[in-house]
Amino acid sequence: MIEEFKKFALRGNAVDLAIGVVIGAAFGAIVNSLVGDIMYVLPLSSKVTATSLAEARKQGAVLAWGSFLTVVINFIIIAWVLFLVVKLMNQIMQSEAPKTPALTKQEMLLTEIRDLLKREQR
Repeated sequence: MIEEFKKFALRGNAVDLAIGVVIGAAFGAIVNSLVGDIMYVLPLSSKVTATSLAEARKQGAVLAWGSFLTVVINFIIIAWVLFLVVKLMNQIMQSEAPKTPALTKQEMLLTEIRDLLKREQR
């Protein structure tokens, strides 16, 4: 059962889908922060005196660039970690792939004889 799960989890489609979901969620957070923290609060007001973002928004327009920067940095970190995970999984899958052993001298001779016989039959 563990081997079956391992084959399923390491299959390209399942991994690609999982990565797409995680990257999509992280990118969604960037877009939400861009719209919510920067685009809708660009007109700044000198009447804003609050120290918290929620209170500042009540007093007037604020530029919440710190929130946006945090979301962008989180996205970059998540994308980098997922890149490393995929790279490691690819290395594991390549190392587990059965490698064809080199032909022995006898096998090489038999292959040549087979090829010669095929050519003579034509």
